[in-house]
Amino acid sequence: MSMLPDLLLVMLVLGAALWTVAARDRRSSVIGFIALGLLLALVWMRLYAVDVALTEAAVGGGATGLLLLRACARLDSIDAGKPSAGRTLQLLIGFCCAAMGVGIAAAALGGPDLPPTLAPAVAANIDAVGLGNPVTVVLLAYRAIDTLLEKIVLIAALVGVWSLAPDDVWGGPPASLKLAKASEPLTFLAQILPPVGFVIGVYLIWNGADEPGGTFQGGTVLAAMWLLVMLAGLAEPPETRRALLQYLVVFGPAVFLISGFSGFWLAEGFLSYPTGFAKTMIVALEVALALSIAVIVAMMLAGPSARTPR
Repeated sequence: MSMLPDLLLVMLVLGAALWTVAARDRRSSVIGFIALGLLLALVWMRLYAVDVALTEAAVGGGATGLLLLRACARLDSIDAGKPSAGRTLQLLIGFCCAAMGVGIAAAALGGPDLPPTLAPAVAANIDAVGLGNPVTVVLLAYRAIDTLLEKIVLIAALVGVWSLAPDDVWGGPPASLKLAKASEPLTFLAQILPPVGFVIGVYLIWNGADEPGGTFQGGTVLAAMWLLVMLAGLAEPPETRRALLQYLVVFGPAVFLISGFSGFWLAEGFLSYPTGFAKTMIVALEVALALSIAVIVAMMLAGPSARTPR
């Protein structure tokens, strides 16, 4: 009887995945993808992987889903009056996707029965870092170079979004956030929700050192609150040419790089922390990275400039 909720969750995940693939309308497919991301967050919760569940809900189902919805809106205006892809091209794309799925499944199922893991080594040395959350220890101590490169990739992605703006309006504010007339429910929500969301975002960032949470989760919540305020017309979207905005985008990765190079003088090498100060430096890094992530995610969802800057 205890397996019934898990079986129901598995059926919902498979149903959402099939809907995402089989839906003929791209917008319906994206909505299915968002539902799939939220269901996968529940799956990770059932597996007691709270950090992964929070990331899946915030980034996988939330931010990525909104980006895809923005892409759908842009494609709808571009594809108006254009013929759709032919049957041959559709079959070729379907075959390639199926082959990729089979390859991933074969790689996942063909590994050793007991895959290698560094979990015991992390557990044995977690006290040396001073953090209580092993996920944060791995991401910002033992695999810090991967985390640094992820943040740099986010900056590159934002530059790619901004580069979509025509030359004559480059540097202006994103026009997609400016509604003709904000609805009263949206305005009311933007007035009462951001203070609560801000506290939750800060809590996730601060709590990530010892409990589930972290920079991505907290930064995404802060970005959502900022977007809500701008969508309701309570704050103007910033011009992408503003120096402060651009400094905030690179602030977190820059602090990460400075901290990494300081390891040559203060510790054992690049991205190393001095003994007794690891937790302090990691918490400071998380705050700086979360601020940059909030700005990057919000600006990516806002899109490129689309009107003449003031």
